[in-house]
Amino acid sequence: MFVVGASGAGKSTFLKLIVREEQANTGVLKVNGYDLMKIKHQEIPMLRRTMGIVFQDFRLIPTMNVFDNVAFAMRVIGAPSRKVRKDVSAVLSMVGLGHKARSMPNQLSGGEQQRVGLARALVNKPKLIIADEPTGNVDPNLSYEIVSKLTEINKQGTTVLMVTHDHSLVRDFNHRVIMLEEGRIVADNAAGGEEA
Repeated sequence: MFVVGASGAGKSTFLKLIVREEQANTGVLKVNGYDLMKIKHQEIPMLRRTMGIVFQDFRLIPTMNVFDNVAFAMRVIGAPSRKVRKDVSAVLSMVGLGHKARSMPNQLSGGEQQRVGLARALVNKPKLIIADEPTGNVDPNLSYEIVSKLTEINKQGTTVLMVTHDHSLVRDFNHRVIMLEEGRIVADNAAGGEEA
């Protein structure tokens, strides 16, 4: 699903509510089996482990190589070393970066850095991928490639929620489109396409 809207429409707040960085005042907000209106503070890390997040600015750790940047997400939750080696290698191959495992972030192009971010979001097999403007810092061809990869992941059963300003991507990929304006949903086009 794409979430679109002008600057200030509420897209960032929407994402902060979903990851429980902010708390809603009213309404119903349930994500991956958690009621975010009633969730206990100590349960928030468990909620976040059901998600993978891809950031516009990559947020790679500059002192860690590609493998360790992706492995970091597994090590934080205490995954065994053998599983880390296996799963990180598999996800790096899936995003086409198996050959760059020992490279440092500053040795990668913007598109490669974004694919490392995608691999890191995927490695713990989340139920939900949140992609916050993942194509904002890459060229149009790489933008298409990233959304294609997210579409493949979605077809395998993972929910993908992508915030974007790129209306050409929204038109080219036939997914549900939610348009926000001043914090409210003003359009919900379940078929995707021109309305947004």
